[in-house]
Amino acid sequence: MPPDRAGDRRPAGFTVEVTGWRGLAAFRFLTLTYAVALNLDDLGRVRSPAWCVATLSVMAGWSVVATYCYARPRLRTPVLLAVDLVVALATVLATRLVESPERIAGGEFTVPTVWAATAVMAWALRWEIVGGLLATLALGVANVLVVSGQPTRGTVHNMILVLLAAIVIGYVAEVLRQVDRIMVDTWREQGAAAERDRLARQIHDGVLQVLALVKRRGAALDGEGRELAELAGEQEAALRSLMTGGSAAPSDGEVDLTALVAPSTAHSTIELVAPASPVLLPAAVASEVAAAVGAALHNVAEHAPGAHAWVVIEEVPDAVCVTVRDDGPGLPPGRLAQAAAEGRLGVVQSIRGRISELGGTVTIMGEPGEGTEVELNVPR
Repeated sequence: MPPDRAGDRRPAGFTVEVTGWRGLAAFRFLTLTYAVALNLDDLGRVRSPAWCVATLSVMAGWSVVATYCYARPRLRTPVLLAVDLVVALATVLATRLVESPERIAGGEFTVPTVWAATAVMAWALRWEIVGGLLATLALGVANVLVVSGQPTRGTVHNMILVLLAAIVIGYVAEVLRQVDRIMVDTWREQGAAAERDRLARQIHDGVLQVLALVKRRGAALDGEGRELAELAGEQEAALRSLMTGGSAAPSDGEVDLTALVAPSTAHSTIELVAPASPVLLPAAVASEVAAAVGAALHNVAEHAPGAHAWVVIEEVPDAVCVTVRDDGPGLPPGRLAQAAAEGRLGVVQSIRGRISELGGTVTIMGEPGEGTEVELNVPR
C-alpha cells in the first residue's frame, strides 16, 4: 500500500509494510536460533546428521536472503512469498531424511520446528487472513506427509497454534492498514491546513485588502470602473475560497463558513470581512447559516437597491457571529410586524427560522435613514 509521498507527513517507518516485515525478520532469526540449538543438541540421535546439518544450512541461508528481499518493497512480490513457502515446506519434508520412522512416530519435532511458521506469517502479512489460512493449510499437509498420514497429538497441537497465529496476524494486518490509511489522510489534511494558514497570513493583509478596496471604490464609478470593481469582488471571493480550501469537508465533517458565504458576496456593493483562518462549523450548520446570510443579502438587494452591504464573520467563545449590515434607508418602525401580518414571511422563515432551529438567535436593528443590521449568533 504505497502512499503518495508528496502528501505523506507520517514518521518514517510507520507503515505495516515496514514494521510488519521488520517484526517478521526478527521472528525468523529467533526461531532459526531455536531450531539450530534444538537440532544440534539432538544431532547424535538422528538417523542422518548430514541431512540435518544440510537442512539447517538451507534454513540459515534462506533466512538471510528472505530478510534482505522482504526489506525491499520492489522485491516483495508473490514469487518471493511462494518461494518462501516452498522452502518452509521442503525443510519440513526433509525431516523424513533426517529422522527415523520410529522417532517420527514417537512425536519427534520436525527439523525446522516453529521456523516453518515464518512463511505462514509472511502470507498473513501480505494477504491477511485468507493468505494466512492458505499457507497454514499447505504447512499442515506437509506435516501430515512427514508422519505418513497419521498425525500425532503434538502435530495437531502445533498446527492449531500456527492457524490461530495466522488468523490473528492477518486480522491485525488488515486493521493496521485501515489505521494507516486514516492517519495518512489526517496528516495530509494537517499539511494542507498548515499550508493554507501560511498562505492566508501572507495574503490576507495584502492582496485581499487591495481587492476589497478596488471593489469598494469602484462601486462609486461608472462604466469600466464599475466592471473592474465587480471583477475584483469576484476574484476576492475566489481567492478567499482557495485560501480556506473551498467547501471541502475535513474528516470530522466540518466545513469553512467563509468559503460557503463568499459566493453570495461576490458583488461590487458587498464586502466580506472574515478571519484569515477557516471558520469551521458542522456542514449542516454552516449550510443553514450561509443560506440565512444569502436571504439577508437578498433583502438588501430587494428593499435597498444600490446600497452598500458588509458581511462580517467573527468567532466568539462558543459561538460564531455573522453580521449583515447595509447603508440603505433602514427599517421604518413596525415594518417587520406589518410584513408578517401581510403574509410576507421571508425574514422570519429564511433567517429567523433557520437560525432558531440551530439553537441560535437573530437580532435585527435598523432606524430610518441609518441602514439595517442583521446579527446571527450560532452556538458551536
